[in-house]
Amino acid sequence: MDRDRTVTVGIATAMVAKGIGLAAPLVITPACFRYLGDQRYGLWMAITALTGMAWFADLGLGNGLLTRLSQLTGDPRQQAREVSSAFATLGVVAVLLLAALVVVTPVVPWAELFAVRDPAVAAQAPTLVLICFGSFAVNMPLSLIQRVQYARGEMVQSNVWQSAGALAAMAVVLVAIAAGWGPLTVIAGAVLAVPVTNLLNTVTYFWSSDPADRPGPRLVHRATVVGLLRLGLQFFALTTMSSIALNVDNPLIANILGLATAAHYAVVGKLFGVLWIFVGLVGMTVWPVNGAALARGEVAWVRRNTRRMVLLYGLVVGAAGVVLVGYGHRLIELWVGGVDRSTIRLPVLVGLASWSFLVAITSPLIMVQNSIGLLRPQFVGWALFLLLATVLKIWGLRQFGLAGLPAAACVAYLLTMVPAALLGYWRAVARYGPS
Repeated sequence: MDRDRTVTVGIATAMVAKGIGLAAPLVITPACFRYLGDQRYGLWMAITALTGMAWFADLGLGNGLLTRLSQLTGDPRQQAREVSSAFATLGVVAVLLLAALVVVTPVVPWAELFAVRDPAVAAQAPTLVLICFGSFAVNMPLSLIQRVQYARGEMVQSNVWQSAGALAAMAVVLVAIAAGWGPLTVIAGAVLAVPVTNLLNTVTYFWSSDPADRPGPRLVHRATVVGLLRLGLQFFALTTMSSIALNVDNPLIANILGLATAAHYAVVGKLFGVLWIFVGLVGMTVWPVNGAALARGEVAWVRRNTRRMVLLYGLVVGAAGVVLVGYGHRLIELWVGGVDRSTIRLPVLVGLASWSFLVAITSPLIMVQNSIGLLRPQFVGWALFLLLATVLKIWGLRQFGLAGLPAAACVAYLLTMVPAALLGYWRAVARYGPS
C-alpha cells in the first residue's frame, strides 16, 4: 500500500510540476519578447535549442544512477559511493565543457552563424552563448539530485523543487524587466534560476540527511565510476538509437513529399507529442519504484503494478487520441491558425493516435527493464525497428502519401518493439522470481 501510494502521489505531483514548468515560460514569453526585441530574443531561443540538442553530454549517467540507486535501497553506504562517483564524474565533464566554452566561444562567429543583423545584439552574442551553455554545463551535475530523490522514493520533494525552479525563473525575469535591468541580466536570471534551485535542493537535502549518507570526495570509487559509466553509456547508446528512429519522419517527408508537407506534419506531430509528456512523467515515477521492488523480490507487486500502468496508459492515451482524431483540425486552427486538411487527412490522425497508443502501452514493460539495467532486448528491438520502419515509411510515403508514414511505424513497431518489450519484461521478472 505504501508503494502504491508513492506511485500515485509521485505521478500527481509530477503532473503538477510539469504543468508549472510548461506554464512559466508561456507567462514570461510576451514580456521577454517585447523587452529583449525580436533579434535578441530569437538569438536566445536559437542558442537554447542548441543546448537542448546537447542532452547526450551527461553520457547517460543520470539514468544509470537512477537504476543503480533503486537496487541499493538497503545499502546507504554504497548509495553514498554511487552518488559521490556520479557527482564527481559529471563535475569533471562540466568543468571540461566550461573550459572548452571559454576557449571556443571567442573564435566562433556567432553573429554570422545565427544571422544577427543588429550590431548591438551581435556584440552580445558571445556573452549570451557563455551564459546559456555555461548554465547548461553547471546544471549537469546539479540535476543529479532529482535522480537521487526519485530513486529514494522522495518524488514529492523533487517535484516541489522543480516547480520552485520554474517559478523562480519566472519571478526573476519579471522583476528584472520591471526594474529595467539589462537584457543579458534578464536572460541570465532566466537560465540560472534552475541550476541555482538545484544547488539549493542538493545542499538542503544532503545537509539534513544522516552524515553517513552524505556524498563526499573520499567516497568517489573507481570501480563505481566504471560501473556507472558502463551502464550510463548503454543508456546513452539506447537513447541515441531510439531518438534517431523516432525523429527520422520529417526528413523523410521533406525528401519525398516536400518541405510544405513536412511542416504541416510537424505541427500535427507536436499536438500528439503532448501524449508523450504524460508517458514520460509516469515512466520516471515508476522506474525506480520497480527497481526497489524487484531488489526486494516483490515480483508480484511489479506484475500487478505493470498491468495497472498498461491499463492507465491505454485508457488515458487512447481516450486523448480519440479526442485528437475528432477535434485535431479545430485545435490546430485555434493554435497556429489552420493546417491544410487535404494534406493532414483523417487517416493521418488515426495513424498518429494508433502509434501513440502502441508506444504508451509498451512503456510500462520497458520501465521494468530499465529499472534493473536489462537493455539488450531494447537494443535489438530498436535496431530492427529503425531498419524496418525506415524501409516501410519510404515505401508507404511513396504508395499512400502522408498516411503511409504512421501506418508503417505501427506495423514496424508491432513486429519489432512489441515482441522485444514483452520478452525483456518476462526476462526481468523471471530474474527475480518464478515465472
